[in-house]
Amino acid sequence: MAVSRDFVFGVDLDGVCGDYTAAFRAVVAEVRGVDLDSLPLDRSWDFSEWGIGSAEEFDELHRIAVLEHRIFRDMPAFPGAAEALWRLSDAGVWIRIITHRLFTNWGHAQAVADTVAWLDTNGIPYRDICFLGAKPEVEAHCYVDDASHNVVALREAGNHVIVFDAPYNRDLPGPRASTWAEVEQLVIARAAELGHHLELPPPGHDAGPQRLERRLGRQHAALA
Repeated sequence: MAVSRDFVFGVDLDGVCGDYTAAFRAVVAEVRGVDLDSLPLDRSWDFSEWGIGSAEEFDELHRIAVLEHRIFRDMPAFPGAAEALWRLSDAGVWIRIITHRLFTNWGHAQAVADTVAWLDTNGIPYRDICFLGAKPEVEAHCYVDDASHNVVALREAGNHVIVFDAPYNRDLPGPRASTWAEVEQLVIARAAELGHHLELPPPGHDAGPQRLERRLGRQHAALA
């Protein structure tokens, strides 16, 4: 790993920052004309519980979800993700978004545009963003990911990976986090372990994704 004064944190999006299962579930229910409750949230990686029987069928449903339903633009964000990432960023952590979203042929421009729009809308801070599948090729001091194959590949390459808890990855050993508050504490601990000094924001610090809006609101109120 290249020497850097910054502590680089590699952050996955789908299943980590954004609730891909919830967004994709709504699309599958609509396309098939079935009740949402017939598609269990407690699902395996291949969605076999939803009756998706082949990679080709998943690919087509995913294409519809991305290009027609725009889930990369509209999927719900997990609670606390933006706030935790802002606190880490304010402390000096370099946030590197790493996502494999260039999966659907002929939809790359839309996938990239929708991803950036989603990050802005949900106030997710980042210094750079990488669209790729082979995550061990991206240098970071710590990663968070939900996909078992990514976690295994990253660890085999000597990387430190936090598993973001999901029904399909519970066979993996930790470190593991179920919330973004837990992710934040594990990242702080890893940075300290590697000798990186993080300047944690003081109590009362105006943190979070709406800080600019709040400051502008206070300025307008003072001028009124």
